Amino acid sequence: MTPSPYYVLEGELIREVAQKMEILRVDCLPMLDRYHQFLGMITIRKLLNSYVNGINGEQMASSILLRNITKISQNDSILQVYSLPFDHLPVVDDRGILVGVLTRRDILDGFSKYLYQLEQKQNSAEALEAILESAYEGIAVVDENGILQEFNEAYCRFIGIKREEAIGRHVTEVIENTQLHLTVKTGIPARGVLQTIHGEDMVVHRIPIWREGRVVGAIGMLIFEGVTEVYKIYEKLLENNHQKQSNKELLTLKQEKDSRLTLDQIIGTSEEISHVKRMARRAARTAATVLIMGESGTGKEMFAKSIHNLSPFSKGPFISVNCGAIPDNLFESELFGFDDGAFTGAKKGGKPGKFELANNGTIFLDEIGELPLIMQTKLLRVLQEKEVERVGGIKKYSINVRIIGATNRDLKEMVDKGQFREDLYYRLNIIQLVLPPLRERKKDIPILIAHYMKEICDRYQIKVKSLTQAAVTAFIDYSWRGNIRELVNTIERLVTLVDGQVIDLEHLPFPMKGPGAKKIEQRIPQIVAPTLIQEAKMEGSRKEKEMILKALKNAGGNKSKAAEILGIHRTTLYQKLKRHEIY
Repeated sequence: MTPSPYYVLEGELIREVAQKMEILRVDCLPMLDRYHQFLGMITIRKLLNSYVNGINGEQMASSILLRNITKISQNDSILQVYSLPFDHLPVVDDRGILVGVLTRRDILDGFSKYLYQLEQKQNSAEALEAILESAYEGIAVVDENGILQEFNEAYCRFIGIKREEAIGRHVTEVIENTQLHLTVKTGIPARGVLQTIHGEDMVVHRIPIWREGRVVGAIGMLIFEGVTEVYKIYEKLLENNHQKQSNKELLTLKQEKDSRLTLDQIIGTSEEISHVKRMARRAARTAATVLIMGESGTGKEMFAKSIHNLSPFSKGPFISVNCGAIPDNLFESELFGFDDGAFTGAKKGGKPGKFELANNGTIFLDEIGELPLIMQTKLLRVLQEKEVERVGGIKKYSINVRIIGATNRDLKEMVDKGQFREDLYYRLNIIQLVLPPLRERKKDIPILIAHYMKEICDRYQIKVKSLTQAAVTAFIDYSWRGNIRELVNTIERLVTLVDGQVIDLEHLPFPMKGPGAKKIEQRIPQIVAPTLIQEAKMEGSRKEKEMILKALKNAGGNKSKAAEILGIHRTTLYQKLKRHEIY
């Protein structure tokens, strides 16, 4: 259909409608009332008839309105509406509000796309059939119920059954000792496993078919003479598919998942986190500035994204800015942009700042306590005037942006010390959300363990592991200074390093095993990088700078890896790089 079509309003004159049709070069216009509800159509033929019959052009256009027009819905199929006897069909929503117009040209375009898709599907089906039948390996495909959908000639010869007798039957009725129907249920691939068929041990592969997050079938491959060309094709297909899923997972937390993130997806049922969710839900309904406070790893950005997606700004962009990672001399150009020639080396044509990019959306200022005082002054002016001016520019841009700030520092204390502007603090602190640390919401720890255990095992494509009661108790009793981020990292380390399916107390890191283990750990020489507490004691020292430079060298310049080597969070590393003037 043609969305957001041109229209005339109830009360316009015949002369005005005729002029509008002439300017727009259309032969039909829908008429709407003041609530944008569809009333009828005015066609060029009705206009001509009115002038031929001597009707005055100053009369109301509603007098020549075609009201008996069939209205259709956005969900109607083209196959259902193409035969209706109208050249222009109004498309309305459930409230009767016009959302588009379907023309004959739109219908023809729709049929062309439909025919093209059918042709592509037919070509793909023919190619797949040719591959299956030319393969030396036996290949069977089942649907989500374990019913055979494909069964190639190689498998037919080995089993001794005709293809038409196999298709449509449950796989267990056709293939001896098969586990293909179980692969559909678990979604876990099995490669290179032994299966006895007709008294012979055969090497088989079972590959689940995923679509839109669920298993819709499975492919079984029977290898006769080792790995042949077809197997290599499927091996490559699996590798590419896994890579796409991995890349998609990384992007999806930035795009797909983040674009749908709501407070209900933030894990936890304790009263502490439930209270914050209620506050965030109320804050999302307004356009007020929100200040999220909490320790590192408590999920400040997740709350910011949830508030954005539940707010009136949800259709706009969500722009995240880490204030602790931007050098002081680049702050202004990063936040407000710059014009052509603003400074030596400036990008030709200039560059929009984060505030411009976030227009009609939300800008998330993470680690806002790291803003230099001069930038605090400029940010305050933006909050007051709702305008930004690029570096080197002379024009101001009006912005409509929802601001969410976040910090793990005590801004009130910084105000008292003169490190943060008091007027900016009160301008930001309209709605304050204080996220509880994990040690204050111990009730949520078992839920978090179960969620991330499954997520991480799925990511590594291994069977979900379990924890003993003693291990879970240790998780609950441990004081998580890195909060949820530390919890997730610990689970990932255990999943990847523990060989068995059960994680017990003995597998946990020393600090989590209790006071006795801590005493043992203290007697073991430290051969790893300093912990957060240890590195904090060395702040400002030459030794700290040397350690950071060494870590960056070992990490090949990768700051995320350097932070892991040092045992600190990436944001903390950025702060230290700025403090030691390491760029």
